[in-house]
Amino acid sequence: MSFDGFKTLIKEGDTVILYLTIHQVYAVTAESKTLSKKGTLVDNVFQTPYGALKCGDLINKEYGSKINLSKGWGYILQPTPELWTLTLPHRTQIIYTPDASMIVLQLELSPGNIVIECGTGSGSLSHALIRSIKPHGHLYTFDFHENRVNIAQREFNSHGLSKYVTVQQQDVCADGFGTELERKADAVFLDLPHPWLAIPHAAKCIKDTGGRICSFSPCIEQVQKACLKLKDVGFQELQTVEVLQTQYSVQTKSLSVLNLEFLKSPRLDNGSVKNEKESIRTLTAAPPVQQPGHTGFLTFATLPPIWARNIRITLDECNNAEIDE
Repeated sequence: MSFDGFKTLIKEGDTVILYLTIHQVYAVTAESKTLSKKGTLVDNVFQTPYGALKCGDLINKEYGSKINLSKGWGYILQPTPELWTLTLPHRTQIIYTPDASMIVLQLELSPGNIVIECGTGSGSLSHALIRSIKPHGHLYTFDFHENRVNIAQREFNSHGLSKYVTVQQQDVCADGFGTELERKADAVFLDLPHPWLAIPHAAKCIKDTGGRICSFSPCIEQVQKACLKLKDVGFQELQTVEVLQTQYSVQTKSLSVLNLEFLKSPRLDNGSVKNEKESIRTLTAAPPVQQPGHTGFLTFATLPPIWARNIRITLDECNNAEIDE
């Protein structure tokens, strides 16, 4: 129950983030026993670069506190979607925090919204979506792979999020999202190889009051086909963006600066020549040597309210009639 709101003490079964360094962050479960490969109960011990951690020792500890390891120490943090993204077991390529934050912003999510996601994958984005729409909203997430669906369902249960999410195995490109979701969704997210096949089904699920859609695609050819289909089924305000994260390194560097005293008088009193430049130490931010690579394109669009769609259809019919005449 560690993802559903903040609390002070760690309880048995909670997912806990073990923070050692900025590049060494792990997700562990606060359980004293675990099943071995032979199916027997053994002590739940997590090995780290700074020594072993007995996971049972986490129970009743405070979140945010420091915990000693045999060769050092670490901090035990409450999980968030951002920390879970850094530590989750990868079953597919995941959506990272920069893209996830843009998706939540552009889909205009708020508590109480109904959201459809396809596909579920490793559940990285799912956690961010759930946080944005709970406690009264609901996420319907689909994946065609049975094993991924089962693992995702177990993770949502262990994280205490099952009441906010429904996980289904389904090929939405061929079969759609089901009649029970027609005109129910405020927003739809697609992460599919062929999003243009699912877009007509997604349009049927958006509420009569209108809604937003986002399609994540790594290739620009996928974006082009998706945009054409979005226009065909009545979506407007199409926009495609790419989010690139740049991390600057804060360093102390030596910089050469002009010696202003040299300009006044190039020589010292004893006749020797002054240094034209001098070196100073300063704190600065250095850009990365290599820019992080491409992840994917995010295409957003709006389906207007049904009354506006009907006006648009009427105008199109009038224009076509004038052309025929």
